[in-house]
This record gives sequence, structure tokens and C-alpha cells, in this order.
Amino acid sequence: MIRELILKNRSYRRFDQNVELSQKNLEDLVDLARLSPSSANLQPLKYYLSWKPEKNDQIFSCLAWAGYLKSWPGPAEGERPSAYIIILGDTSITPTFGADSGIAAQSILLGAVERGFGGCIIGSIQREKLRKALFIKDRYDILLVLAIGKPAEKICLEEVAEKKAIRYWRDSEGIHHVPKRLLKDIIC
Repeated sequence: MIRELILKNRSYRRFDQNVELSQKNLEDLVDLARLSPSSANLQPLKYYLSWKPEKNDQIFSCLAWAGYLKSWPGPAEGERPSAYIIILGDTSITPTFGADSGIAAQSILLGAVERGFGGCIIGSIQREKLRKALFIKDRYDILLVLAIGKPAEKICLEEVAEKKAIRYWRDSEGIHHVPKRLLKDIIC
């Protein structure tokens, strides 16, 4: 079961924007992160939830979407996420956040996939622009943005053809291809 969820949990970048997520949907996903492990059990993460189009537009304008797809500016109107979860680190609890944000992001996205949604973990963020747009207090470090919605693209995993050919790409039909290294190549 977990293998199936992991295989379905791709970095989706195109969504059916007409399929909405509610505040309750997002709270349920954040609750999975709340229950996940935390370094020294400090639990320093906080979450900003957005499911309304106006806020989503503000967040969207602060993100870069696909580093290897240089000519693609991100999802077009109608293909954008229906919601976002911004993962924040509360510096009043600790100045460093280690792996907590990655653990939380994976927990949230696995929960999203289980519910028929998908998402993308975005680290390429205009952080100060986002902080000002959403009035995020200075005590919070903006760590990651999770774009969430109903996936509207096909993603195919394939084996890495050459040892360094790990760049994802889209074919002429818009199918997103993601090369993955072989198991024998990652175990030392």
C-alpha cells in the first residue's frame, strides 16, 4: 500500500483548477504532519493554509515551477493548484529545522495522494515578496510551499538511461517524464 502511494506521489505541476479543496481538507493534511516525527520532538513547524483564489494568486506569483523546463513559466490559468500549504519554521522555538520540513511535506503529500489529490514541493520561492504579500511575521522562516490540487497531467517514471541523465522533461504530448536511478546505483 505505501509503495503504491509513493509511486502516485509525483511532483505534479498541472492541476484541474476547478476541483476545489476546503480549509478542512488542508487541516486534515496538516494533521498528518503534526503526527509525524520531529527532530528532538521540538515541533517547530507552523503552516499557512490557502484555498481561496485571491490568496492562491498571490502565492503563485512568488513561485518558480520547474527548473529543468526553462521555457515553461508554470501552470496556465485553469491548471494551477487549488490550494497551498506554506511550511514555516518558528524561530522562537529553534533557529534550525533540520529534516522536519521534508518529513512534514512528504506526510502531507502522501495524505493528499491517498485522498485523490497530488502536489508539488516548491523550494524556489521569492520569500520576501511572499512574506509581505501574506503578512507573515519575521519570526517565521519560509521553508517550503506545497502546491496541492487534482492532478491534470500524466507523469511517467523511467530508468536513467545514462548515469547523469536525471533531468525531467515533457514530450510532444505533454507527458512529464521523470528518470530515476536504478536501485543498484544508489546502494553503496
